[in-house]
Amino acid sequence: MAVKIVTDSVADLPSQVVNELGITVVPINVRFGTEVYRDGVDLTADQFYERLMFSKILPVTSVPSPGAFAEAYDKLAEATDEILAIIVSSKLSGTYEVALQSIGLMKRKCRVEVIDSHWAVMAQGFIVMKAARAAQAGASLDEVIEVVQKTTPRVDFLSTFDTLEYLKRGGRIGKAQAFLGSMLRVNPLIALRGGVVEPAGRTRSRPKAIERLYNFVMCYSYIEEMAVEDAACPDEAEALVERLSSKFSKERIYRSKTTPAIGTHTGPGLLVVAVLGDKG
Repeated sequence: MAVKIVTDSVADLPSQVVNELGITVVPINVRFGTEVYRDGVDLTADQFYERLMFSKILPVTSVPSPGAFAEAYDKLAEATDEILAIIVSSKLSGTYEVALQSIGLMKRKCRVEVIDSHWAVMAQGFIVMKAARAAQAGASLDEVIEVVQKTTPRVDFLSTFDTLEYLKRGGRIGKAQAFLGSMLRVNPLIALRGGVVEPAGRTRSRPKAIERLYNFVMCYSYIEEMAVEDAACPDEAEALVERLSSKFSKERIYRSKTTPAIGTHTGPGLLVVAVLGDKG
């Protein structure tokens, strides 16, 4: 029986990829006041960003319940005896701990391993995809874990957005705290290092920030996968895809909207480039 792969909605995986690779996605919760939505299930990205721009109530996120993971594991255990969960960085979210603790709530017997990806968005997504493809090819759970370990250092992303205010309010700002103050209105560039949000530069204009995303990709000597993600700025994302097509086939660039779980902490205007590959 093939190994089954589980992840959370922060991975930003397009639905087509989820379906093709048989990946189970456990949604993060997004709350507007007393209203709670499952990320990507009860609330789409488009619905979320539209509401975010007009709502007087700022959203917050919360981890899935232990029961949500246990239910997902039990359902998969009907068809397999090996499950691997690849989860958003534990330094950004408590989801990893919940995914781990949920194993004890399972009603069925099945080997379940949980890995902290140390990543988010499609950088996390690419690790999940590699694992799912290895599983479909017949790899054992230990072999899939080895694939994950080899893939993790080969993914990276760079992002820019309009303000750090949302990260500040959500407490996810990490070492980018240095950008605060007057920098709240400057286009910051943010990356993850060791699973923590870190500043990756600053620009005085949006076009210059997007140029930095382009140059980030140009540093790669070999690209296996690429994704361009946006939060309510699709025109800029499509324009960036066109530019990047000189480096990597346009048809192979994944286009994804950052989920409400991410948008809660970044606000609209987020633009991300994620890559699986090797730098020259």
